[in-house]
Amino acid sequence: MAKLPTELHRVEDIAYAEYLFDKFYGVGSTGSGGVTRLGYTEVEDEMHKVFQEIGEEDGYTYLTDEVGNSYLSNSESEHYYLIASHLDSVIEGGRYDGVAGVIAGLLVLHWIQEQNLTIPVRVGAFRCEESSNFGKCTIGSGLITNETYKHDIGEAISKAGKTLAEIFKERGLSLQPKRIRGVKQYLELHIEQGKVLEEFGDKLGIVSTIAGPKRFMLHIIGQAEHSGATPMDMRSDALCGAAEIINEIEDIGREESIWKSVVTVGVVQNEPNALNVIPGEVTLGVDMRGINTDSLERMEKRMKNAAKKICEKRGLTFYKEKISEIPPIDMSREMQESLSRVAMKLKLPHRIMMSGAGHDAMSFAHICDTAMLFIPCDKGVSHNKREFATIESICDGAIVMFEYLKGECQ
Repeated sequence: MAKLPTELHRVEDIAYAEYLFDKFYGVGSTGSGGVTRLGYTEVEDEMHKVFQEIGEEDGYTYLTDEVGNSYLSNSESEHYYLIASHLDSVIEGGRYDGVAGVIAGLLVLHWIQEQNLTIPVRVGAFRCEESSNFGKCTIGSGLITNETYKHDIGEAISKAGKTLAEIFKERGLSLQPKRIRGVKQYLELHIEQGKVLEEFGDKLGIVSTIAGPKRFMLHIIGQAEHSGATPMDMRSDALCGAAEIINEIEDIGREESIWKSVVTVGVVQNEPNALNVIPGEVTLGVDMRGINTDSLERMEKRMKNAAKKICEKRGLTFYKEKISEIPPIDMSREMQESLSRVAMKLKLPHRIMMSGAGHDAMSFAHICDTAMLFIPCDKGVSHNKREFATIESICDGAIVMFEYLKGECQ
């Protein structure tokens, strides 16, 4: 498959990738032009059914595991390379997040079959990578790798009001599955979900580290009173206190950005949320991410101290609830170097870069050598109906993985 840059992709390769994309395109479509494919729902099931049908068309073996993940295999070997991503989406999301990685894996399988090579590969489609349905991410990959962060998640509640344990019981799945076996190496392609590759004109990103998220709920409690009858100097307004805290958190994030750390207040729950009532209680959802553990710890400490000081000044009560924490996860340095050499050979401009978003690859780094590739997405937009990546970019990433595997199996 290695060719000159002017003929990197054959017309038939682009056509096959477009065919695969079109197979998934309509599933979960919404009236706004996006898609909603929540984990462990009938719509996600339909995506996995399409995946199975594609495999049957090309003669691959279709497999499932104890948590509902799907796989297509070209070999009966007990040891194999796993190329995977996910098929679920956020609410009103785009069509490339996750799906691009599955298509890239299918392209690699297709080329191996076309050239009669004996490279044992499985393409995986993991369940419920997004946190949109249960408030927990990478459920399918986390469970099957026995990731410690996925212990005791049976009580997570779906948008429909069912617990994950109830859904698993209905589907005959297990919350305590055997750990996946036989994976030589794990590879994943994903849209960048950022603007770095596009801004620098690079065709490919090779991920060095996936940022570790820390997530909190900050509870600010004041006194709900009549907005007209309570004088300004006698108020305990939880929302005004929360506003100060939000600004302080943003300042903390800006100061720690030199360590590539970020922090976002993405949730504001205001009670009673009535026009004529002083806010009595506010809950803030805070998402911290970074690759430097010292920076993450500083941000947490500074956030707590700032919130405490602001609340004491305003006569408010404050407490912090940590809802999840995953450390930064490094990808295999050897695989990074090998993938970079392949990209150079193919004359594809690329860069080594971190991932600010979480991915299924996080689950595999503790059980096997793991690597991730990023491809550009238009204006960095993701988790949005305007999300877009070119078919050519998907093929760029796929051919790098294919040539890498050829080198590994020589």
